[in-house]
Amino acid sequence: MPTSPLSPLIALALIGFAGVAAQWTAWRLRLPSILLLLVVGLALGPGLDVIRPRELFGTALDPMISLAVAVILFEGGLTLKLRELGENAAVITRLLTVGVLVTWGLATAAAHFIAGLPMETALVLGAILTVTGPTVIGPLLRQIRPRGPSEAIAKWEGIVVDVVGATLAVLVLHAVVEGAGAEGARHTLSTAALDLGKTALVGTVIGVAGAWLLGFALRRHLVPDELESPLSLGFVLLAFAGADSLAHESGLLAVTLMGFLLANRRDLSVHHIVEFKENLRVLLISTLFIVLAATVEVDAMLSTGWRGVAFVAALILVVRPACVLASTLGTRLPHGDRAFLAMLAPRGIVAAAVSSLFAIRLQEVNVPGSELMAPLAFIVIIGTVAIYGLSAGPIARRLGISDPDAQGTLIAGAGPFARELERALRGQGIDVILVDSNRAAVRTASMDGARARRGSILSSRFLEGLQLGGTGRFIGLTANDEVNALAAAHFASLYGRASVYQAATSEGGGDEIRKDLRGRVLLGDDHPLTSLDVQVQRGATIKATNLTEEFTLEDFAAEHGEDSTPIGVLEDGRLDLYSSDHTPEADAGTVYLALVREPDSN
Repeated sequence: MPTSPLSPLIALALIGFAGVAAQWTAWRLRLPSILLLLVVGLALGPGLDVIRPRELFGTALDPMISLAVAVILFEGGLTLKLRELGENAAVITRLLTVGVLVTWGLATAAAHFIAGLPMETALVLGAILTVTGPTVIGPLLRQIRPRGPSEAIAKWEGIVVDVVGATLAVLVLHAVVEGAGAEGARHTLSTAALDLGKTALVGTVIGVAGAWLLGFALRRHLVPDELESPLSLGFVLLAFAGADSLAHESGLLAVTLMGFLLANRRDLSVHHIVEFKENLRVLLISTLFIVLAATVEVDAMLSTGWRGVAFVAALILVVRPACVLASTLGTRLPHGDRAFLAMLAPRGIVAAAVSSLFAIRLQEVNVPGSELMAPLAFIVIIGTVAIYGLSAGPIARRLGISDPDAQGTLIAGAGPFARELERALRGQGIDVILVDSNRAAVRTASMDGARARRGSILSSRFLEGLQLGGTGRFIGLTANDEVNALAAAHFASLYGRASVYQAATSEGGGDEIRKDLRGRVLLGDDHPLTSLDVQVQRGATIKATNLTEEFTLEDFAAEHGEDSTPIGVLEDGRLDLYSSDHTPEADAGTVYLALVREPDSN
């Protein structure tokens, strides 16, 4: 094999840059990032032959992938909240038990009868393909943002099924290898049971111990703030490696359990660790998908012919719907959520890594058909990522459980201006949620027909109880600039910084808080909240004006002059707000929102 045309330094830099660039391009084009990452990886690897991961990383490639998956699963565990279960617990449990068994059985049958694999290899591949994983489910959910229970169900399944599916795959592999050996299959069942118990015990003990030790260090402040995130990363890597060395695949259980236990401790805040891991996850997913796609052997995949395509079609059209149907029978899950879950099962990094590793193990004991297992797994990964990535969003929108450009607005504060803004946006068909800790303000807003909730915008428990589906924007309108800034920082991770605003609480008050720690200044520093509240109390209202060729913004300004304050512009139902760093274009065909003080108002 000729040497790589790029030096290791350039190749590594190219992988990192291409991964982040693909994520940004996907965001700009509103495409699934994992789909673009696969395309870039295939282009740089088998396409242009400039990235050769096996040559670049050598024997360290598989351990590097395993450790990266461990970090991603730990970050996923940190997002699993017990409160999310509620009525979803039965569905999630059945997806992880009945659903996995149904998927294994039907995927095995498809691999044998459609892909043409011998039964031994088909059993192993079927077990591997029970996994989906947060590396593929997470990015899709963040892009689709479905409403209702399907989001929590898909997230829980995507994270925990990696542990369940990988453990099942290990047991099946051991059974096949035992059956292929001289001793035959006599001890297969007892060996599988022993392996399962060992994996569960080791993963649980190390996961609980790691969570307790790390939690103890964080709760007692034994580590400086700047080292808490690096320390947690070190704990994750050590726990995964230690558990996996004692029982294969128990490391996945250990790190997922660590994240789950830490996230659900009432006496510990892991927000800063979650933020660090979220940033790390983006880089890891970008790198891993490009590296794995670059390792694909196109000739091996093409050798599967029509059987490979038919196998993917069977997984999407038969196996996944059957899995969801069996797991949701007799439950109260809405039909729309069932249909969405039935069309969401992309395979990711765990399936790729495990299939490559297990194929080598099966070839060592001369199991027939094992050379086709990895190519088929990659066909499934590419096919499911492409199909689900392109179809899941439109399906969710057609089912009425997702809005790709959610215009719903969460407002912190229920003062005079906040209530007036809510009334105006509601009048334009935009859903608004008002949140305030003041009982009287919430009661007043509710009496006006607003969807108002009493509670602290900084309370994680309160926020977890809010139904935020359909929202895509936050505006901080409390009298406390620090509260607005803290809330804006929190919702920036959900909505993006471009969709997070806060009003200045006094003239020039926005300068007291660093710009990177606050939201965009709504209407600018020259329009503090105190002034806006006073104007509303004196009779000012937010008017919606349809601009036309005959009545332009200049005509509106000539009519109202200095008695108006621009709020935003609506075009095709999309709201564009005025801020200190942005002035929307109010052209003919748009709806112009402005706070207008009528001449006869006091």
